[in-house]
Amino acid sequence: MKIKKKQTSILNKFFAFNFLAFIILGLFTFFYLKAIQPNLVKQRSEKHKIIINNTANHLERLQINFEKNSIKDFLLSTRFLFQNLERVQFYNLEGDLIADTNILDLDQNVFTKSDEIVEENLSGNNFSTKKSTVNNEIVNIAEGQRDKKIENLIFNKKPKQEITIEIEENNFLYVKTFNDVIINGEIFGYIMVTEQANEILTAVAERRNFILRTVLIIAFVIILFSLFLNRYILKPIGTLVEYTKSIKAKDEPYGRIQKFLYRSDEVGLLSRSLNEMTQDLQNRTKNAEDSSADLAHEIRNPLASLKGASELLDSTTDKEERKKLIGILSHDVERIDRLITDYSKMLKDEASLTREKMQILNLINLAKDVTDEFNNNKSVINKNIKFKIIKDKPNGYPISVFGSKSRLEQVLANLIDNAISFSPDNGNIYINLKSDKDQVRMTIKDEGPGFKETNTERIFKRFYSNRPEKFGEHSGLGLNIVKNIIEMHDGKIIANNREDKKTGAQIEVILPMRS
Repeated sequence: MKIKKKQTSILNKFFAFNFLAFIILGLFTFFYLKAIQPNLVKQRSEKHKIIINNTANHLERLQINFEKNSIKDFLLSTRFLFQNLERVQFYNLEGDLIADTNILDLDQNVFTKSDEIVEENLSGNNFSTKKSTVNNEIVNIAEGQRDKKIENLIFNKKPKQEITIEIEENNFLYVKTFNDVIINGEIFGYIMVTEQANEILTAVAERRNFILRTVLIIAFVIILFSLFLNRYILKPIGTLVEYTKSIKAKDEPYGRIQKFLYRSDEVGLLSRSLNEMTQDLQNRTKNAEDSSADLAHEIRNPLASLKGASELLDSTTDKEERKKLIGILSHDVERIDRLITDYSKMLKDEASLTREKMQILNLINLAKDVTDEFNNNKSVINKNIKFKIIKDKPNGYPISVFGSKSRLEQVLANLIDNAISFSPDNGNIYINLKSDKDQVRMTIKDEGPGFKETNTERIFKRFYSNRPEKFGEHSGLGLNIVKNIIEMHDGKIIANNREDKKTGAQIEVILPMRS
């Protein structure tokens, strides 16, 4: 059952994730920026509260009455309390203004004023007023007069409650703090402290600009990374996906991934692995097709013989002729059985070869184990064949390879069995083991007639056999299986007549050496 899933690009998922992250980051940034100014204003108001408490303590310590003239004298004598403040205003319990630092004739170094002060007499009353550009709601009242806004503040204010007013006009920020004046535990009046706080606006702007720059840089980096991700990872992966689909469709896909084969990263490794796997599958498919065709061809001849012999057997009554025909039938059946059995075994071996456990093997010990088994073989005993293992290493020194023990034993056994077939009675079979740089050479030599073929590569083809044994005893798959096993071990096999000017054949196996 095929499971169909909606395809979603990794790039789309990446963008969706980053979009969600940006939304969350944006919300945090929004609330952070929104909280910056109130927090800074609160800090400034806490400073004002300390000034107000210090003022009340001085009034209590100096036993100053909370009335107009006394407060004015107090302001003149304790000006250090209000340094760097824009304005300080004193109100009685009814909300009447009784003192204002902007009205007093004080040293400009003590009180910093950014606005113009104009003094004038109003209706014969000896007091001054201020025309300020700061705030037209609270500060533009005359000494001794009452402001409705102040009345509302007092009326709505709870005891000991601090009220902070934040005013932003003409690119200036002013922070006002309104609180009780408590002397000996009793509220005598109120103080309003005003301070210019443009540095708060500057701090907020700096943080806002910093966050904005950071967000833009992050967005730029993400876009660059996305482009890199798409070009160097996602597109190659997409190409590899199409490559696998082409394999399924039996297309010719090699050219699609050729440009990735030489990359040194994981994409290159994956491309090479897929390419090798594809070639291996194609080779296996071709081998299976060729093997099937070869098997059909090899079976066709004994089947034709079976058909002919069975027809003759049905029509003849001669006992000798019938006996001869039955013998032919038996040989043909034996031949077909051998072909099918060996072919099935070959397919099974090829399928299981990739799952074989690989290990470091000493070829000297391997050769001794295989020859010891052959010493009990009937053919070896009847022919009185001797095995001689010749190595270029002294006793105790291994000649090692990395491979499957059972498969390399199968290789050596097949090569020895083939040499026995062509060896004369009382002959010798030599197994030469030699290590050469990074290679191991294993050569099996016999004393038989040697190869008649000029092209010795033919002996490794499927179903090819020129053994002198009785017809049907060998399928011709043995040397082909040997060749496949050696190639699976990254080795090669070469067949020639003996090079030492002696009669016989030699088959040389070359494998990578493992120290």
